[in-house]
Amino acid sequence: MERRDFLKAAAVGVVAAGIAGTARAADPYYPVPVDPKLFGTINRVKDPAGKSPLEKSHAPVVSAPQQVKAGEPFSVEVSVGESLHAMGPAHWIGYIELLIGNEPAGRVDFQPKGYLKPKAVFSVVLGPEFASAGKATLVAYQRCNLHGYWQGALDIKVIS
Repeated sequence: MERRDFLKAAAVGVVAAGIAGTARAADPYYPVPVDPKLFGTINRVKDPAGKSPLEKSHAPVVSAPQQVKAGEPFSVEVSVGESLHAMGPAHWIGYIELLIGNEPAGRVDFQPKGYLKPKAVFSVVLGPEFASAGKATLVAYQRCNLHGYWQGALDIKVIS
């Protein structure tokens, strides 16, 4: 075997061993298996009257007044799950996003620590264009490292 062939084979072996070692080293930090189907689409509550435990703990819950006046600020609270999602080194929420229709309104990023509960409060002001439509849809997204991307929405009435 020539020296060049030997060096190439050795380099490939070192890289392969490093990748395998990294995967084995990560096992204690990610003890919960990940369901790849949850990462293929945006997850939503399928039946609001009969939510599954996964939906109860992961679907964003949007809280806002039922009716707001255009041009006046109001608060929108977004929490992850009906009872707040736990945060830990193996299972965490990465962020919460709020959109008004399709327009971004805000985002809060979280650290994968046990110190936080994934909840965010946004101060929102809707313009007169929403009053002419008569309503606005608040859409919240969150991303869980083990259970994918989730959406929750709330329609509110907008008056002038």
